[in-house]
Amino acid sequence: MANYTTPHLPISAWAEDDRPREKLLLKGASALSDAELLAILIGSGSRNESAVNLARRILEQYQQNLNDLGRASLADLTAFKGIGQAKAITLLAAMEVGRRRQHSEARTLPAIRHSEDAFRLLQPLVADLDHEQFWLILLNRAHQVLQFERVSAGGVSGTVVDPKIIFRKALHGQASSLILCHNHPSGNTKPSPADLEITKKLKLAGQHLEISVVDHLIVTHRGYFSFADEGLM
Repeated sequence: MANYTTPHLPISAWAEDDRPREKLLLKGASALSDAELLAILIGSGSRNESAVNLARRILEQYQQNLNDLGRASLADLTAFKGIGQAKAITLLAAMEVGRRRQHSEARTLPAIRHSEDAFRLLQPLVADLDHEQFWLILLNRAHQVLQFERVSAGGVSGTVVDPKIIFRKALHGQASSLILCHNHPSGNTKPSPADLEITKKLKLAGQHLEISVVDHLIVTHRGYFSFADEGLM
């Protein structure tokens, strides 16, 4: 039978224009030189010059200084042989993104200290729905919110909860802990036997994966029920 797999080639065996991409995949963007990063933006070189060599030539013109390169105009960049308008626009856009990031404030993640903190975040999402939905709040080690994830939606009296889906989302989001949430359209905050059972099951599963299930909230338009506050976690 024919073998359709392609053997992995070392970086040195790749075409020079492809090496920065392979290196980024293997080692991360921080492992690349300035010239290699620029080469990825340039995309491709010419028959006589690789994108990497073209990037080196551009950097030499600006004394290896990215701040000076960031002040280059469209006309300055297209003056380089091998840099057309499309490549120059890509470089200008990348420099502008870097500039804007430098002046952007780091996003402060909200922290969950009490059940009421979680309720305030979740209530706008589910309190007024006419059907049940199941949500997750993914948290880091400092109990800061990484993201919200809707797991499922169902009918007036219930929704399906699959532990495999929940912990796949938690692992993908690199969560250290999570808060479960679902709504009761009836306005009744009392947990059902099924609510108690799924909470117990998910908490146990989380222990095996070292992802703490710290609370489960039942949210309604009238208020909420916290399993943790009631000693049910």
